Order: sequence, then structure tokens, then C-alpha cells
Amino acid sequence: MIKYILLDKWFLFLLFIINLFGTAYGYYWYRYQLSETPDTFLLFVPDSPTASLFFTIVLVFFLFNKNIPYIEALALITLFKYGIWAVVMNLLTFMIEGSLGFTGYMLMFSHGAMAIQGLLYAPFYAIKLRHIVVAAIWTLHNDVIDYVFGQMPMYASLMSYINEIGYFTFWLSIVSIGIAYLLTVNLKNSL
Repeated sequence: MIKYILLDKWFLFLLFIINLFGTAYGYYWYRYQLSETPDTFLLFVPDSPTASLFFTIVLVFFLFNKNIPYIEALALITLFKYGIWAVVMNLLTFMIEGSLGFTGYMLMFSHGAMAIQGLLYAPFYAIKLRHIVVAAIWTLHNDVIDYVFGQMPMYASLMSYINEIGYFTFWLSIVSIGIAYLLTVNLKNSL
């Protein structure tokens, strides 16, 4: 039953529209940081909108009953990673500041949904090990850009914990890559 809902053309189109607007808003949200970002790093700064852009592309292909495995691997890994990351960062902000504004709660909800939708569509991806490897390189490279070159998303109250956040983010990347492997390559090989 869930398979029919997830692959229903109207449902896919609705998700496409939601993700398209979410992606556009995400890039808009990064506008100030992007305006100060050196050109070399521009591709790697807007983490969450780029993750949702990958998934938006996947949805377009699904609407036409096609797979695009490299983008599917990027979507799965980055949706889960940045979905969980944003929820955790906003929870930490709440713990440090004692409150969270509307935007913080909206980010937690929307990013939690990102992580869930990436996982829900995993059975329909045509991902093989080579796709996971390329997506893993992208993801870990992005961590280097963020935490070695200082291009990570800015949370003012959390900047004094940047080393710990970088360490957490690295391991979240590893977990996200592992989950992507288990839900796609490993699961298909065990069937």
C-alpha cells in the first residue's frame, strides 16, 4: 500500500513541488553567507538546499519512471545527513539559548522530513556500490570544505563548539553513508 502511495504520480508531483519550493527557500536562506563565500566554495556551502535539490531531481526522474543512481545516492546520503544535522543543531541552540524561534522549529520540522523522505524512497533507488562511493566522496569532501576551510552553516550561539560539531558531522557522514549502503546495495544483495 505504501509503495503505491509513494510512487503515485500525483504524490510524486506534490513532493516535487514541496521540495522545489523548499530548495529555493533554502538557497534564499543562505543568501548572506553565499554573498561572502569565495567562488571556489559556492557549490559546497548550501548543504541542505543542495540535498533537497538532489531529491527534487530524483523526483522528476521518478515521474517519468526513470532512475538516476548517482543523484539518488547523493540524495539519500545528504538528505539523511543534513536532515539530522539541522535537527540536532537547532536542539543544541535551544539548549544553549533556552528558546528557539519560529524559524528554528520550522527548520527542525522541514529537515526532519528531509531525512525521512530520503529513507522512504530508498527501496526504489537503483543504487550500486559505485554510486555510494561517489556520493561518499562528495559528502566527506563537503565536510572538509565546511570544517577545514570554515564554510559551515553559521549558528552564532554554537560557534564556540565548532570543533565538536565538526567531529559530530564527520561521524554523521559515516553513519549516513553506512545507512545508504545498508538500505540499497546490501539489502538488494541479500534478497
